[in-house]
Amino acid sequence: MIAVAAMNVAVAQFTQERPTKSSKPKKQRVEPSVAWSVSEPLGLHYPSTIDTLHLNYHSTMVPSMVSDAWLTTGNYGAPGQNQIFFERPLAGEFFFEDAIEAWMHNTANMRYYNTRIPMTLLSHSTGGDKYSNLDRTQVEFSGNVDRKTQLGGGIDYIYSKGSYEAQADKDFTWRLFGSHMGDRYEMQTFFNHYNYTTKESGGITDDRYITDPAEVQGGVTRVDNKSIPTRLTSAQNHLEGSQFYLNQRYKVGFYRYRRDSVTDTVIDRTYVPVTSFIWTLDFKHGKHQFLNNSGSEDRNFFEHSYLDGDGTDESTRYWRLRNTVGVSMLEGFNKWAKFGFAIYGTHEVRRYTQVNDTITGTTLPEGLEALPVNVAHRKTQNLMWLGGQLTKQQGSLLRYNATAQFGVLGDAAGEIDITGDVTTRFKLLGDTVSVKGYGYFKNLAVPYLLQQFVSNHYAWDNSFNKTKRMRVGGELNIPFSWTNVNVGYETLNDYIYWDANGLPAQHGGAVHVLSARWRQGLHFKAFNWDNSVTLQTSSNEQVLPLPKFAIYSNLYATFTIARVLHVQMGVDGNYYTKYYAPAYNPATMTFHSQREMECGNFVIMNLYANFRMKQARFFVAWTHFNQKVHSGDAYFATPHYPLNPARLQVGVSVNFVN
Repeated sequence: MIAVAAMNVAVAQFTQERPTKSSKPKKQRVEPSVAWSVSEPLGLHYPSTIDTLHLNYHSTMVPSMVSDAWLTTGNYGAPGQNQIFFERPLAGEFFFEDAIEAWMHNTANMRYYNTRIPMTLLSHSTGGDKYSNLDRTQVEFSGNVDRKTQLGGGIDYIYSKGSYEAQADKDFTWRLFGSHMGDRYEMQTFFNHYNYTTKESGGITDDRYITDPAEVQGGVTRVDNKSIPTRLTSAQNHLEGSQFYLNQRYKVGFYRYRRDSVTDTVIDRTYVPVTSFIWTLDFKHGKHQFLNNSGSEDRNFFEHSYLDGDGTDESTRYWRLRNTVGVSMLEGFNKWAKFGFAIYGTHEVRRYTQVNDTITGTTLPEGLEALPVNVAHRKTQNLMWLGGQLTKQQGSLLRYNATAQFGVLGDAAGEIDITGDVTTRFKLLGDTVSVKGYGYFKNLAVPYLLQQFVSNHYAWDNSFNKTKRMRVGGELNIPFSWTNVNVGYETLNDYIYWDANGLPAQHGGAVHVLSARWRQGLHFKAFNWDNSVTLQTSSNEQVLPLPKFAIYSNLYATFTIARVLHVQMGVDGNYYTKYYAPAYNPATMTFHSQREMECGNFVIMNLYANFRMKQARFFVAWTHFNQKVHSGDAYFATPHYPLNPARLQVGVSVNFVN
């Protein structure tokens, strides 16, 4: 059986050089299972976990709890954006994917395993009734061909009808992955394909169905959520794409022998790598389609129609091919090699294909406007960067990681991307306290689709300057008091945001963000209280609106029944202050600034029980059970998109070890 204690084994322990053969027979045993992920650009390892813990299992099925302040259109799997700014990823090359980034599998969150014994994780969660059911099924398999080679695959299927009309979404992802961890040759690879469809409601027509139903329903207070009218009824977004990733490393080194002190015979040998040669191939493609079969709703909802006045059916395509080659000197091959150093080069080709302007002639059909821009149907970019990396991943006192990358070709020319962190550890009261400093400086070109874009309802031709971002911060972690403090400051110059018209815009000045997060656990015997408090400020709320204060709190008890059933029972919830939350644009799947409606100042609370028995875990949760308690029932995370009402949800996950 896979021991829970082995799930957090550092990947460094796994990747250390291991004895190959011994002259003395050893007792056969099953080694602990480990999991790891890789980081770009060179595929460095960092530890991950095998997802079998039962603690807080229920929270994975609550849409609003992706983060302590999650901007969402309400449904599980729906578009969203992290409002904890220091946790928000950078804008991608294909901006349609940014809204569903939380539900996607990519290079950063792909996990590789060495399970020794084949492992299958099977999970299913459900909630709501037959009109608003939420279902998620996940399967993940991993098995070793031998002690060095692993193969696996996974399926992730989300199907949620939503609590309101025209809100359903369906997300099906499948992936194959594998790794080989040899003395000389090392490889990680995966192929991931996703297919995402979401109905677009445009929001409800009148917020009083949520805030004051009696007023809008002639005195009737009970609301049938599915009967609330929405601004769109025949619109949907469809995203489809895949990614193939292959990271390979060939290590050149020598063997270190261990001999018997009496007979001087070789007991075993260990391969010590000195230099490695790296090649990473990363191919990705995506397609976005926006469809609206109702011409009247299309015209009423959107201000402009350029290509079709009787509805919309348009698609935008993108692919990129990235190759990275590098050479590195590895850390620790002798006592003087206290750090690792690498240099690399990256070449990337990107191709964008947008809709054609099919309107010809000098007279436009009724209801259509002339396109304000002339954008090429296809655009190909050739980009190149040169960079270096300095790392220290071993040692108990000091560890660091620094990467510097400079653009030298195409639109990337002149780019600067310097990122680093340093961590020190020391003993205090019998435990290990860590202090981490981090920061980056980025001078980056704006992605092409934010510069030139054409569609039925939106078109632009911009000449944005490079954006400049500088962040510094520090983190203190005190395990024996369950305390974590993270404070950071960032300056953004020429920041790109989506304005009130739903168009990308560049702020000419500087925006400053200060963030402080305090996580504190209180534990006494079976009783536990975990809290996360975030304070953040934005110097320009119209350009970058953020909730100033966000809290997550979890009060629970843990105990064991009959020595086999492990139980966590409690109540958790999150809260953030009111602010002018960005509005959602269904045609571009983006969130843009607005100054008409404030959101926030409500609590989402969940009553739950999580269980684990041997290799199975399961939960029962009454999510948003306080729906009718807080004042006004104004539970909007995004203007005109109410969150899910109270519902019962259950889930089960089984770890099959063959």
